[in-house]
Amino acid sequence: MTSEREAGQLVRELLQGSAKAAARLITLVEEGDPECQNLMREIYPHTGSAYVVGFTGPPGVGKSTLVGKVAKFLVRQGMEVGIVAVDPSSPFSGGAFLGDRIRMTEEVGREEGVFIRSLGSRGKMGGLSRATFEVVRILDALKKPFIFIETVGAGQDEVEIIKLVDTSIVVLSPGSGDEIQALKAGMMEIGDLFVLNKSDREGAERVALTLEAALEWGGQPDKWKPSVIKTIAIQEKGIDDLWEEVGVHRRYLTSQGLLETRRKQRIQTEILRIIEEELGRYLRNSFNSKAGFEKEVEKAMQGKKDPYTCARDLLSSFLPPL
Repeated sequence: MTSEREAGQLVRELLQGSAKAAARLITLVEEGDPECQNLMREIYPHTGSAYVVGFTGPPGVGKSTLVGKVAKFLVRQGMEVGIVAVDPSSPFSGGAFLGDRIRMTEEVGREEGVFIRSLGSRGKMGGLSRATFEVVRILDALKKPFIFIETVGAGQDEVEIIKLVDTSIVVLSPGSGDEIQALKAGMMEIGDLFVLNKSDREGAERVALTLEAALEWGGQPDKWKPSVIKTIAIQEKGIDDLWEEVGVHRRYLTSQGLLETRRKQRIQTEILRIIEEELGRYLRNSFNSKAGFEKEVEKAMQGKKDPYTCARDLLSSFLPPL
């Protein structure tokens, strides 16, 4: 557990540009340190300037390689980048499986101005970690102008990324049926841009045409129309085209007043998430200290009541009826 004095010192070092302090603060957030709320209160006034880009899509399409190459592209132009890579968690330790994050770290992690952190999803659906919101805030306060978030890559449940980013990029590749998955509800709806990576593979042109046709069919007049960018990330081909499209999308959001709208929705989501976590913590603590909770569990075990009725009756003792 971190003392208030130690926490305050870490925040001061963070605001002075210390990557070491950022790493320590992220660890505290992941571990749920009691000082986390106070830390985030201090950090919040120093956030709001970073542009957040999300990369999502099925496993095996080369998201990590793509993220690394885009970061490298920006570093060459003198820019700084923060990268949050969310991985499936170990069911035993809760830690992240690093996988190909090691390759990305070896390539760009040692570049000056690049900060990479891998987070375990800890079983949370939606492709993100519970700590992702806080980690983005920390990197924002570290004054990283661009923050990339790479999701777990579990497929259709990746839609939560849109709640946290300014530009959402869906990454696909030919030859694995990903174009069919993309046509399903969810993935097509969250993408501001679509990247067809490994586009040197056979059938890439057909997949690109399929995606473009689907986007044209599903588009609406006077609204943003997602484009399909073909890349070969491992060869650094198409990276400049992709980043140019990110800039086009950013200018569109700004000119239409949509960037502010998205960020307002992000704050709404963050507040609701905090409320849900606080309520959950309060109720668990309250139930665990009451014999009535165990009685309800026993009734469900004996088949006298169903879990829904048990939950409703327990909540009624704490909350007014809806």
